[in-house]
Amino acid sequence: METALREIAAGVYAWIQPDGTWWINNAGAVHSGGEIVLIDPCATARRTNAFLDALDNVTDGAPIRLAVNTHLHGDHVYGNALLPASTTIVAHENTRLGMLQDTILANTPPAWSPAPDWGINTVRVPRIGFQDEITLYAGDKPVVLRHPGYPAHTVGDAVAWLPDERVLFAGDLLFHQVTPMIAMGSLDGALRSLRWLAAFDPALVVPGHGPLVDATEFTAVLAAHTRYYEFIKDTAEYGRHNDLTPLQAARDVDLGEFADLPDAERLVLNLHRAYADANGSDVDVAAALGDAIAYNGAPLSCSV
Repeated sequence: METALREIAAGVYAWIQPDGTWWINNAGAVHSGGEIVLIDPCATARRTNAFLDALDNVTDGAPIRLAVNTHLHGDHVYGNALLPASTTIVAHENTRLGMLQDTILANTPPAWSPAPDWGINTVRVPRIGFQDEITLYAGDKPVVLRHPGYPAHTVGDAVAWLPDERVLFAGDLLFHQVTPMIAMGSLDGALRSLRWLAAFDPALVVPGHGPLVDATEFTAVLAAHTRYYEFIKDTAEYGRHNDLTPLQAARDVDLGEFADLPDAERLVLNLHRAYADANGSDVDVAAALGDAIAYNGAPLSCSV
């Protein structure tokens, strides 16, 4: 499957980037009334420019008035730097705060191979922050941004909901056919967010990574996420009961139905999160990445 800009409803576009692994995200846009609301850029200059060029072609060069960052991770925000200066960027307040503390773009750790080729040298942060909900407009078409009210994938996750089309841009609250990651969020919150997502009752979902999810498969995708998070919870309990580190616990369990998902080493990162949640502490991201590399036996695969 090739990277493609797909019109998934009238004036609503999804930029789907296979295979959805490290730093390869999905994005989107809403075009109405001669203007655009963008939903996430991409990680690198090459990928963001390809997205913007494709969007420019199908919208006859309509201006991007507003852009949304669904959360703070670089694959969903670094491309902000390539948006027009006139574009106003919007995100949850915690996302903006997290972006101000970003160190990966300027000092990328040797965790991925090959190293990401960003082609970008500055983190452009949102100028508008919200707490619970805000509605943006492309022309007269509403784009509703909502935060679940608690940490999940990160501390500032936002979805973009199009009520007229019943299209949900879920950000990284949803990974489809890719291993989920919650190292900078909350295991309990990730589980709760699945029930929150279900309540939208969408006709079509654009996950943060992986193929589109239609209404006929949405329940099954949520159920698979639930089983994975329960697996993390059970493995963390086993590891802590037996005085194992997250890496030791990961090496001691069988991935079972999740063995064929790409980025399996995220098991270790997620266990670091579960241990931290149980201890009332935070994750040492550098240590967690080091353990993920050890589990993988090599730097993490990257093709951005």
